[in-house]
Amino acid sequence: MSADAPFLLQYDASVFLTDGGLETTLVFIEGIPLPCFAAFPLLLDRTGRETWERYFAPYLHTAAERGIGFVLDTPTWRANPDWGEKLGYRAEAIADINRRAVAFTKSLRKRRARDKAPILINGVIGPRGDGYRPDILMSADEAERYHSTQIDAFHTVGPDMVSAITMNYVEEAIGIARAAQRRGLPVAISFTVETDGRLASGETLRSAIERTDRETRASPVYYMINCAHPTHFEHVLTTDGPWIERIRGVRANASSKSHAELDEAEELDAGNPTELAQQYRSLRHRLRHLSVLGGCCGTTHRHITAICDACLA
Repeated sequence: MSADAPFLLQYDASVFLTDGGLETTLVFIEGIPLPCFAAFPLLLDRTGRETWERYFAPYLHTAAERGIGFVLDTPTWRANPDWGEKLGYRAEAIADINRRAVAFTKSLRKRRARDKAPILINGVIGPRGDGYRPDILMSADEAERYHSTQIDAFHTVGPDMVSAITMNYVEEAIGIARAAQRRGLPVAISFTVETDGRLASGETLRSAIERTDRETRASPVYYMINCAHPTHFEHVLTTDGPWIERIRGVRANASSKSHAELDEAEELDAGNPTELAQQYRSLRHRLRHLSVLGGCCGTTHRHITAICDACLA
């Protein structure tokens, strides 16, 4: 773990940015096909690596310009055994890709060594199944075994942290948290919710956080909400309690459409960046520890800049 990691993970209330919607930007704006919505193949050739680096450049510049930290993700949301097999990659190749992802991300940080703001290397873990629906249900023990392959690969090259992104049922989140804890890697858990503020499994966000904490001895360093619009979950953040204080990050969608609607969409819905930024500002009044600000589907550098400026004003 880098010396910068504790400032975000445990002790400091400073703002850290993330990027926006990597996959939606590449597919809908840059016209780059991503079979199965997988970005990790970009790491396998020079052109892809240049595309990935070019994508992150304006985000890193914004963070450096404003003197705030940045959580730099690996493009490995789909780099697990099942999705790798669908794309024609064997387990050994997927493990190697995860290692290369962390190594390349570290090299990008090194090339920006003049930036005074901290950059944290974050190994991204996605769901085994579909991000919008819990179509493959595992027990917590099964999830721990399954996701250990990716986490073990990350561990060999030492990211600052790992994050489980777009979790839609609790057992998978618990399994990932346990696997990361076993390897001594700080882990953030990010749940996604439907338009009613509940997980796709029907569980409330509060229950999901409280149960994950209970089953893992509160091992996640923080929780996030991602791949949902603020109007989908702001109404469930009205009660006080320890679970609310555990939410330190939001990576919202640009669009207020439901997951089902977005799944069928053939064009990008970019929403209103200014309005989204004000919604983030409002969320910071409700979530006193909210410090990780980024985007998900449909968001671009324009959205993140607006969010950053609104929240720092």
